[in-house]
Amino acid sequence: MKIRRATMAVVTAGAVVLAGCTSGTDEPADTTAAGGSDSGEATDDTDDEATTDEETSGEEESTGKADLGDVVTVQDEVSFSTGSEQYNAYNGNTPGTNSTYNAVVNNQLFGGFWYWGTDGTIYPNEWFGSYEVVSEDPLTVEYTISDEAVWSDGTPVTANDYLLEWASSNPEALGGAEALGFDAVSDSFGRYVPEAPKAEVDGKTFSVTYPEAYPDWELVVSAALPSHVAAQQSGLEPAELAQAILDGDGETVAKVAEFWNTGWTFNDYEIKDESTVPSSGPYTLEGAVWEKDQSLGLVPNENFWGTPPATANLVFKFAAPETHVQALQNGDINVIEPQATVDTVDQLTNMGDSIGVLTGNEMTWEHLDFNFGEGSVFSDEQGGLAAREAFALCVPRQQIVQNLIQPINPDAEVMNLREKFPFQPDYAEVLDAAYDGRFDQVDIEAAKAKLEEAGLDTPVTVRIGYSAPNQRRTDQVTTIKASCDEAGFDIVDAGDPTFFQQGGPLEAGDWEVALFAWAGSGQIASGQPIYSTDGGQNMGGYSNETVDEAWNTLASSNDPAVHLEQVKVIEKELWDTLYGIPVFAHPGVVGYDSSLENVRHTAVQTGVSWNAEQWVRAQ
Repeated sequence: MKIRRATMAVVTAGAVVLAGCTSGTDEPADTTAAGGSDSGEATDDTDDEATTDEETSGEEESTGKADLGDVVTVQDEVSFSTGSEQYNAYNGNTPGTNSTYNAVVNNQLFGGFWYWGTDGTIYPNEWFGSYEVVSEDPLTVEYTISDEAVWSDGTPVTANDYLLEWASSNPEALGGAEALGFDAVSDSFGRYVPEAPKAEVDGKTFSVTYPEAYPDWELVVSAALPSHVAAQQSGLEPAELAQAILDGDGETVAKVAEFWNTGWTFNDYEIKDESTVPSSGPYTLEGAVWEKDQSLGLVPNENFWGTPPATANLVFKFAAPETHVQALQNGDINVIEPQATVDTVDQLTNMGDSIGVLTGNEMTWEHLDFNFGEGSVFSDEQGGLAAREAFALCVPRQQIVQNLIQPINPDAEVMNLREKFPFQPDYAEVLDAAYDGRFDQVDIEAAKAKLEEAGLDTPVTVRIGYSAPNQRRTDQVTTIKASCDEAGFDIVDAGDPTFFQQGGPLEAGDWEVALFAWAGSGQIASGQPIYSTDGGQNMGGYSNETVDEAWNTLASSNDPAVHLEQVKVIEKELWDTLYGIPVFAHPGVVGYDSSLENVRHTAVQTGVSWNAEQWVRAQ
């Protein structure tokens, strides 16, 4: 399942993206949490019922990208912001880099076999190549990369790149995770395609075989990182690395792991060697203008063989969400996806004809996750389930939704599932089977009793971590503190600008409760890495045999009836053992300079910049 924190272009299959939350697209989380091949993943299901702007306006517009005909790149600049978090990774496929903040940029740097339309429909990128099912049993898919496809440094895009994508997510086939050393956020490509893709070194075709059914197979292969760079930076010849993967030579392949993990990460917010970051998409980092703490300006990929970008300079500005509306009005930022609040929507609609406004449902959802790690008060060795239940009983979810979400979307409701959204047709059926409403209303006395049962000394300190600044999340923590402190907790606002960074609090487990969002796109099995034992996106260390078994059953079937039945099992067990607490689905709003054409809202995790290469000022 391809998804994020990603992307879209570099989000892994089988993962969902962390959303940060500047608007409806919270990062990583409010992370890409989210992995496979380079696509975006979702922790959810289908977005067929998601409402898009085109639907609400009654237009019969395709949910895919518009055909702009012959495009001549205009020498102009268009700017966009997802928030203050800075881009810091060309490889968004690691747990510490799989975020929407990285994904929005990487989507423009990498070409792939397909992309998501505004409602989660999968559309082929015919300019990149093609793929077709050549066998149903076992399912075998053959991919053909365009003969014209080249990286911006002139190196052909080949099967070598996809061999590395597969190897980075399949340590078991090459000597084991510890020996191989890749820190991949998702293992979906390797897990469901256990044998290396059939390919010729430097070839333009390759095929992958699924020994067992996998419902999100189409999402597993999309974009790829440049294997020739990883090889060269690790002292190997590109062909040598590709052949080692085909031969199962893990010792040789392991030589590129360190560079793959860290060489494409820019913790100093600068690219020291542009030759390591070639592009296969419409824009490139080679020659980009990076102003630390301010912006990153992409420039056209002169070797791009697809439709060229409509505007020459695409600038991603690192601006705090609370500054977006004013920046849009001032012309400092041209497109924003602000956190959807009633004040924001009112401000945008009152700006007049110079500002366009788009709204719609989004497949991004807010949640509170427990830390099950050693030393956490919510771990089974300490307060356990009773402590988690105590917290769930005092979290005022209904108040949060009423105060923060319903003023924007009057139909919004508390979200009580993780794999289905309230606006999806089978939400009620799954909910009825999985959850009895036991935590719908705040019950302070019951929470106190549960804390006493947990045997913890009160007050119990609970640090709620999130990516700051984020006013809506700050408001949520304030609301939770006002309620839960009465029950015997001491809620601490642990918002931190480094929360999602590699090695930051989220990855390090330095929190009792994590508050963020998963951004999805309608995959079927993308939630598996989030809830499975040792899953790449299982940030809190949750482990449950029933959940593991249900996910394995779901992910090995192409039968919708099996999917639905196993989702019911998963959701019920996650409630009964309290993996975490879902809160609400995000409402979405986009504001943009109305002189721009082709700005379109989307329900999926890619966010409004999904088609940024098509943005252009009306001539």
